[in-house]
Amino acid sequence: MGKVERFIQDWMLPGAIVLGISLYFLYRWLDILHPYGHMLNVAASEGQRVVIAFLLFFQFVKISPHDLKIYRWHVYALLFQVLSFLGFALLLPHFSGVPLILLECAMLCLVCPTASAAGVITDKLGGSLAGTVTYLALINTAATLLIPLVIPVIKPSADLGFWNYVGHLAMKVFPVLVLPGALAWLIRYTTHKLQRVLMRWSRYSFYIWGVGLTLAMLLSTRALVLSNLKLGDVCLIVLVSLAACAVQFALGRSFGNKNVEGESITAGQALGQKNTGFLIWLGYNYLTPVTSVAGGLYAIWQNLFNSWQLYRRSHGK
Repeated sequence: MGKVERFIQDWMLPGAIVLGISLYFLYRWLDILHPYGHMLNVAASEGQRVVIAFLLFFQFVKISPHDLKIYRWHVYALLFQVLSFLGFALLLPHFSGVPLILLECAMLCLVCPTASAAGVITDKLGGSLAGTVTYLALINTAATLLIPLVIPVIKPSADLGFWNYVGHLAMKVFPVLVLPGALAWLIRYTTHKLQRVLMRWSRYSFYIWGVGLTLAMLLSTRALVLSNLKLGDVCLIVLVSLAACAVQFALGRSFGNKNVEGESITAGQALGQKNTGFLIWLGYNYLTPVTSVAGGLYAIWQNLFNSWQLYRRSHGK
């Protein structure tokens, strides 16, 4: 790895965080852009979905369907996410005000599916791409089926039925999960030359994620600014999101077998690295809207941690 490439790898994620935050405040500062605010927000949201689809496509290009096997750590991680989500859901009806918001933030951070970029980071850290993609499919399926069962219980005012909830969530999750995989495997078994070219291009997935992170931070900053939260409440959400991030990365690593090369890294990334765009969307649309702020904060913590891991890896520490 050359010095320039190493420098970019070391600093791209923190740089994307700063750039995304700066772009939102630049928009706020330039009055000429304000009439196009809704259009720019939609463009950022849909752009992030396109980035996620590309990331998954390049991950599926590199692996075979036969590589997708379920390991013991998959079961442990899935049980942790499902049971913790249900546990918080049982507590929510007994709280109100700020404590309710904090519990909702914690619940969202725990049930949120694995990020599409998790495979990119896992691969760079020496983990298993196939193991990460397998868990990504498992937790997205579980979340899409579980969340519609729980939300009508904790938010009785919601008037959508079960299948409408499933439909809303499925339209958010599966187009960027199923279609990239289906296309990648169609290419794999029909045009081998194109697949080999795409496999060489897959090394640029990390830089594509930089674009996705920039868009995620732009949207997260918007959610925070428009939330009108008091400083004290923001600080509490900061602590909740930071604790949820630290616990899940640590638990994931403990679930992985340390005697199997890369498994501990794989499990840690699969459980700890979240699709924060989905978290923001879910909180804003189905729970107390200010809980979407937790998604932006979680994005900061996980990417600072990933930057630190990548730095240590690239410098042999």
